[in-house]
Amino acid sequence: MLVEQNRAVVRETAERLFNQGDLSAVNELIAADAVDHGEPEGTDCRQHFRQVVTMLRNAFPDLHMEIVNMVAEGDQVAVHLRMSGTHQGPFMGIAPTGKRFSTDQMRIMRFREGQMTDSWAVIDNLGWRQQLGTAPPVQTHPSVPA
Repeated sequence: MLVEQNRAVVRETAERLFNQGDLSAVNELIAADAVDHGEPEGTDCRQHFRQVVTMLRNAFPDLHMEIVNMVAEGDQVAVHLRMSGTHQGPFMGIAPTGKRFSTDQMRIMRFREGQMTDSWAVIDNLGWRQQLGTAPPVQTHPSVPA
């Protein structure tokens, strides 16, 4: 039962928080003492998620977070997410390009009493920026076939 509850929190986070932009979901889904291990120590995880969702939805109003695959065991969930949208607003100092993007991320989350307490993520930020045309394509070594 606990595993299914944790999976439901992941689905609700993707749908309510990212897809709908419902910032009121933060306090329901993320523990007050939660830690995003990709952020500096002492970062308020709830506030961080609010800021990220606001920034993303302002830059990509059609933002969509899709759960590609999810594996859960005990108090942890590993999820493969695919985020997509159209760049229609400023994003990290980048003027709108009108281009669509789709990027994958892998995230492992830990839960306690129906709330996320820890989050670790690997996100393809370079691929994302290349799709928006704001990063050069990756150059291969001349001896490596393309």
